[in-house]
Amino acid sequence: MRPDILNPLFAETESLKGVGSALLKPLKKRQLTRLKDLLFYLPSGQMRRVKSDHINAKDVGATVILTLTAKEYRHPSGRGPFRILAEDPFGGQIQLLWFGNHSSWARKLMPIGETRLVSGKLDIYQDQLQIVHPSEIVPLSEENSIPLEETLYPLSDGLTHRRIGQLIRQAWEKSPDLPEWIEPSLLKKHQWPSWREAVERIHRHPDDRAAKLRIGYDEIFANQLALKLIRAANRRKRGFPLKGDGHLRDALNLPFQPTGAQRRSLAEIEGDMQQASPMLRLLQGDVGSGKTWVALHSLLIAAEAGYQGALLAPTEILARQHFETLSQQLAGLPVNIALLTGRDKGKLRESTLMGLADGSIHLLVGTHAIFQEKVSYKNLGLAIIDEQHRFGVAQRMMLAEKAIHTPHLLVMTATPIPRSLMLTAHGEMDVSRLDEMPPGRQPVETRVISSRKIPEIIASLGRHIAEGGQSYWVCPAVGEADIEEDFSPNAIAAAEQRFSLLQQHFGKKVGLVHGKMKPAEKDKVMDDFAAGKIAVLVATTVIEVGVNVPNATLMIIDQAERFGLAQLHQLRGRVGRGGGRSICLLLRSEELTSVARERLALIRECNDGFRLAEEDLRLRGSGEILGTKQSGESHFQIASPEDLSELLPIANDDARLLVDRDGGLSGERGQAARIALYLFERDAGVSFLRSG
Repeated sequence: MRPDILNPLFAETESLKGVGSALLKPLKKRQLTRLKDLLFYLPSGQMRRVKSDHINAKDVGATVILTLTAKEYRHPSGRGPFRILAEDPFGGQIQLLWFGNHSSWARKLMPIGETRLVSGKLDIYQDQLQIVHPSEIVPLSEENSIPLEETLYPLSDGLTHRRIGQLIRQAWEKSPDLPEWIEPSLLKKHQWPSWREAVERIHRHPDDRAAKLRIGYDEIFANQLALKLIRAANRRKRGFPLKGDGHLRDALNLPFQPTGAQRRSLAEIEGDMQQASPMLRLLQGDVGSGKTWVALHSLLIAAEAGYQGALLAPTEILARQHFETLSQQLAGLPVNIALLTGRDKGKLRESTLMGLADGSIHLLVGTHAIFQEKVSYKNLGLAIIDEQHRFGVAQRMMLAEKAIHTPHLLVMTATPIPRSLMLTAHGEMDVSRLDEMPPGRQPVETRVISSRKIPEIIASLGRHIAEGGQSYWVCPAVGEADIEEDFSPNAIAAAEQRFSLLQQHFGKKVGLVHGKMKPAEKDKVMDDFAAGKIAVLVATTVIEVGVNVPNATLMIIDQAERFGLAQLHQLRGRVGRGGGRSICLLLRSEELTSVARERLALIRECNDGFRLAEEDLRLRGSGEILGTKQSGESHFQIASPEDLSELLPIANDDARLLVDRDGGLSGERGQAARIALYLFERDAGVSFLRSG
């Protein structure tokens, strides 16, 4: 249960003064629904205003505060801006501009002949001084309402920097003094303020490094402590050793030999499964490194020992693909394998549930449906979670409740994780790494091409189709109304519009799949693509993980600069799965930042996913390297990648000391650390410690 001292911080934002229904919507859009969300909504910078009695060209580029009197309204001709001609007390002239439908609002703010305080960025255009969309217009009597310094925040429609600042001040005033969870000598060494003081300082002065590091450290420390508590609890749980005799694995007749990395990883897994304490291991392997082989042999170890195994995939597409692949590989063996997804209904579903309960089904492949309450196993011995970054710590531990004793757990990912982030995401796990590719797998040739050449690319695609080839065409968006059919390099590439365009050239040979489609629709398109009925699959990143069509040898990625390096590498891994030569075309916009150019050059030259992951962390940060910005999930809200590299070793050592030396959450500091776990919502560590 959450400590009572934190209740004020978890109060709803609507409990604050001035927050009504109109303000709730933009606050929810920014996920600012609780007081603690406001406190941890870090500033993006600080604005400094220059107050002047008269308009001065030397202030161009600065944010100014001017005393102005409206003299004339000038309505736009066509789509131009609405203008107000104004003067300062000394006759200096300036134009105030509003684009869009803001004329009535602007007239209300500045009636003709009346004087107001106006603030905004001073610009010059064709020798005329102007302010576009003034940020503040107030009566002279409210002179003190425009501060010379103001903290800036990321905004949504309906929010202003000042309004957010006012709400954060209210939230801070309601926040309690929390007991100190940082080890005293560490606090003294870094001269960090208390938690409450740090929160106040960072919102007053966004460049306060000590305050930022203090709060960032708290978040990292809570994360590391939670993972260590989970690991400690897992080691205390009552599991059961699983030792296979090899009769099922020996009966497999696979057309390839495993790599050394596959053999090594399986040996590590087999050693874990023979222990009484349940395995908790991460299998990390690059695209095409052979994780499925390791998963199959691990599941067969459980079956040989008389236990059931379950393989969880994040999507129905991937679950069905795993089921078909494993069914083919297990053909002729006395192993009963079944599939369970959210779409399975009626007698088929009931039959599967009965088979799991009576033990006649040995291996189950499915989506999150295998978590559901009605799904019970006779003797679940091993659970494997594929593409684990789609699941949180608490989610991936839920399978433990599906057995009398905690099953062994293996989680797999094809998303390379930088070593510097491994502790933050998987500190509770042992790690196996497939760092060797199967022999004969050819690297995918990667080229970077301007979007202006799309007509030529479509012509080349036609030749590719005529020769019996298949292709993916990946877009960063599902649908955009402003897509340009004239191949404008600045248009956002949207799958629906690209699909329509390519259909004009190739008719029914083009298919479309994206995350907004119903599962049955997606499966139908994917099945047709796998069967060769569709030659070009237009898609979003829904095909990023697990899709396997060996005949598809061409990958086209629209506006590749909009994707992270790790994501581009995942998408590129959808081709090159057969024996022939494969190509990945990265279409770029004309105007690129220096970072975007560097990233595209890296992906063109490098096929090593682990190196790309390290580079992506350096260039973009931890949120995007793990794909979390695409999925809307952020691993760390406060700590930046730079903070992470500096603070992670310190926080990891401190968390280990607390668990191993200082009695965990017992004792005065342990109780304070327990508050930190709940404050940063890493309290899964508390519950697992309690249940262990």
